[in-house]
Amino acid sequence: MHQEIKPRTKILVFKDTERISTKVAQILQELKTYPKHQPIHIALSGGNTPKAIFKILHEKYVTELAGNRFHFWWGDERCVSPDHDESNFKWAYTYWLKPIGIPEANIHRIHGENDPDEEIIRYSEEMKKWIKTENAMPRFDVIFLGLGDDGHTASIFPSQMQLLDRKEWCAVATHPASGQKRITLTGNVLNNARQVVFISTGTNKAAIIKKIVIDEAPEFPASHIKPVDGETVWLIDEEAASKLPSLS
Repeated sequence: MHQEIKPRTKILVFKDTERISTKVAQILQELKTYPKHQPIHIALSGGNTPKAIFKILHEKYVTELAGNRFHFWWGDERCVSPDHDESNFKWAYTYWLKPIGIPEANIHRIHGENDPDEEIIRYSEEMKKWIKTENAMPRFDVIFLGLGDDGHTASIFPSQMQLLDRKEWCAVATHPASGQKRITLTGNVLNNARQVVFISTGTNKAAIIKKIVIDEAPEFPASHIKPVDGETVWLIDEEAASKLPSLS
């Protein structure tokens, strides 16, 4: 099911995660229509739903999505080692990127094991080396984002709304409950992408999706992610869509 909520914002509702994965593969395949010499820059997210999607992409789309044009980055990362179970990098790399043969040089992970204040500088410099800039920000081709129950996205939490408007490309965030340090792309980087794709599933996300997509409640960071010269797409399952008035 497809609905355009507002200009340049689409919400697509699918029966299950497998069908969402098929749409993710389609989005990535469409990027390959860019001129052949042009690298394609993609930022990934963490969470349980992406884990399932990574597995499906590996199993069903090895040939279509393998190659050396895709460059993979991360929207945020916990300050843990790359082999830690909480690492966003670990699951994308283990379940998908490594098995389909993405070149190591094209995998740009956030070094969560580093001092976070030093890592935000290093990661920003790596982006400057590889990604063309527009509006003094890196221009990602697509950024995949998740959505927390509290309305956070990447690692921009409601208690740290200032990270939406930082001029820096990366920032250190703190999880409000655990106190865990995280590294995140800032809101201006997210809003400079050609396309932002939110992926969210389950009934526990239905209420917050309605508040963000329909009400545009300003207290939630995800409400502020609207690319200034791009498109926002929501890929959600039927349970997550259950409180959207036109779809219920």
